[in-house]
Parts: sequence; C-alpha cells; structure tokens
Amino acid sequence: MAVRIRLARHGHKGYAFYHIVVANSKAPRDGKFIEKLGSYNPNTNPATVVLDIDRAVAWLNNGAEPTDTARSILSKEGVLLKKHLLGGVQKGAFDEAAAEAKFNAWKQQKEEAKQQIAQKNSAKKAEDKKARQTAEQKINADRAEAIAKKKAEEAAAKAEAEAAAKAEAEAPAAEEAPAPAAE
Repeated sequence: MAVRIRLARHGHKGYAFYHIVVANSKAPRDGKFIEKLGSYNPNTNPATVVLDIDRAVAWLNNGAEPTDTARSILSKEGVLLKKHLLGGVQKGAFDEAAAEAKFNAWKQQKEEAKQQIAQKNSAKKAEDKKARQTAEQKINADRAEAIAKKKAEEAAAKAEAEAAAKAEAEAPAAEEAPAPAAE
C-alpha cells in the first residue's frame, strides 16, 4: 500500500484551510486518512502551520511520500531537516544531542524571522492607517472649507438682496414724498 502525506481541504469557498494527513495514495483528497499530522491555514499572514514534527519524521522514515505542496510545507517547518539530521545520527556523523541542538538553532532562527515579518506587517498596517487618517482629515478640512465658503457666499447674497430690497423700499418712498409746494 503506497502511503502519502498530503493536504485534505476543509473550510468554505474562498476561505479554505487544510489538514496535513497521512493517507493511502488511492484514497480521495478529502476521504479516509490514516493519521492527521497537523493543519495549514493559508488565510493568515504569514500562513499558520501546526504540525507534529516527530510523527511526520516517523512517517517519512517509514516510506511515506509527501505531495509537492506537503513537501514544501514540511520543508519550511523543518521536518525534512530533522529527518536529514537523524540520518546523520544513524550514520554516526554526530550524536543525537548535536542533531537536536542544530535543529533547535535553526528553528529559533526561523521563529525570529517570522517575528520580524509580523512586526513589519504590523508597522506597515499602522503606517497605512495613519496615512488614511491624514488623508481623511484633509478631505474633511477641504469639505468644511467648501461648506464655509458656500455659506459665506449665501450670506453675502442674502445681505445683498436685503440691501437691494431696502434700497428699493426707500427709493419709492422718496419718489412718493411730495415735492415742496410752490404756491
């Protein structure tokens, strides 16, 4: 029986996440599986992977073949590196403690890189938010200035109309006033 490490899709349309499973190569993608090794969520930034590294290494040592996508995930999580280091232990190149130390150093370096990416993303979000707020404040100030200008024009037009109406009211009164009588 050929065994593969692959992804089983879950979630809904447009928001999929995957379980990393060990399954018979003839089983359907979302069908029966032998063991669940972890999960992969590509919807987060950076993608979230939860994986039982020791079980994955055990399955690789037993002959399970990962699919291309699963191989990529396993490589990024260090499963293939750990398998390689354990192979060196079996050949006598170094002891298990040295292999574990190398793996932990690599893993810590990887975590620091992830944290830097997360910090850059959060800093970029904060910068974008500040830029949007500044742009919105400018738009609001322009809008308020336009409204004030329009109200000033309306007030000036109203005052001008009132002055014209008052002048018209005074002018006919002056015309109607009788001229001094010339007797």
